[in-house]
Amino acid sequence: MSDQGFTTAIVHSDRRAGIEHGAIHKPLHPSSEYAFNDARELAAVFQGKSGFTYARQGTPTTAALETKVTAMEGGLASVSFATGMAALTAIFFTLLKQGDHLIASQFIFGNTNSLLMTLAGLGVEVTLVDATDVEQVKAAKQANTRMVFVETIANPGTQIADMQNIGRWCNEENLVYVIDNTLTTPWLCQGKKMGASLVMNSLSKYIGGHGHALGGMVTETGLYDWQQYPNIADVYRNGNPTSWGLTQIKKKGLRDMGGTLSSDAAHRIAVGAETLALRMERSCTNAMALARTLSSHPKVARVHYPGLPTHPQHKRSQQFFGNHHGALVAIELAPSIDVFDFLNHLKVFVLATHLGDTRTLVLPVAHTIYHEMGPERRALMGIADGLLRVSVGIEDIADLIGDFAQALEKAG
Repeated sequence: MSDQGFTTAIVHSDRRAGIEHGAIHKPLHPSSEYAFNDARELAAVFQGKSGFTYARQGTPTTAALETKVTAMEGGLASVSFATGMAALTAIFFTLLKQGDHLIASQFIFGNTNSLLMTLAGLGVEVTLVDATDVEQVKAAKQANTRMVFVETIANPGTQIADMQNIGRWCNEENLVYVIDNTLTTPWLCQGKKMGASLVMNSLSKYIGGHGHALGGMVTETGLYDWQQYPNIADVYRNGNPTSWGLTQIKKKGLRDMGGTLSSDAAHRIAVGAETLALRMERSCTNAMALARTLSSHPKVARVHYPGLPTHPQHKRSQQFFGNHHGALVAIELAPSIDVFDFLNHLKVFVLATHLGDTRTLVLPVAHTIYHEMGPERRALMGIADGLLRVSVGIEDIADLIGDFAQALEKAG
């Protein structure tokens, strides 16, 4: 980012880039195609010069959002996608080939797990390991290993990968290191500082913040030497090598796969991003207070939250994230409490699947988003049948604690 503070730089980034008519925000550019007065200029953009030709490969509105997120991550450049899953799909499907090997954390989002199984069905070997221990990651390496993938804080179990040590090892072994930064956002954690080659953020979550637009982003950190990577097509091996990987992701993920972020969604997300630090600070503070209160409640069996001293990676969370530990709390109710009865008594908490909203959302994960994974895979991820995933919002904390308490009383 610039020499300015996190929020100052985001809030003023559009207008300082120079916008027509003195507008404060980058306007929407809904056009599908972009015309040229000079045919040579048209050809030059198709051959790699910066510019816009067809909205499937981006618009001025999506480009402005990419500039924002690149600055947040301290990266070199970014490419936006329609969703976070589209962004991950672009990374895996454009950089890996049949016969390659991927090492991934076993503590990952259910949809990401499903994506990796699809990848395995197409001939890419996938090994899932306990990424909280770098030695287990190292032990999984094979001669055909190309990439390592982890999440900063796991969804929903809140495990924290040994990110910095994994990053150092990937650098030594010339492996592409991909970090999903969705649950922490660049405000809490920059993937570059963990040694990541590429960072993915689901813009639908905390960066957008208001639950009214989907989006994903891939950011190039500049730490990987793409000249060493065998899967970069010859057509993209020109110009600065630091851009080769992201160029291939963009060309294949947007032009070929069509996972394009709309200008309307990009505009909504960009405006929401201006309050990221304010919302994250409030949500993290609320999450800490809720976790502390419920950890001593007699009708709660266990609370998983990195901010609690009882969390297995509590010290690591302090090292990586400082005084804030994310806004996701996983809660196991006492066996005597019927999960569904409890949920139906809640009045402030919203029964919905999503993360990073201004509203507090709660979901019984084993019965919903992780249902098709099966009991064995859920057990491997530490997901109990009665586990509740709580995405803590910005409401008044007294209302959240009070609502949880009254629902426990009625259900118990």
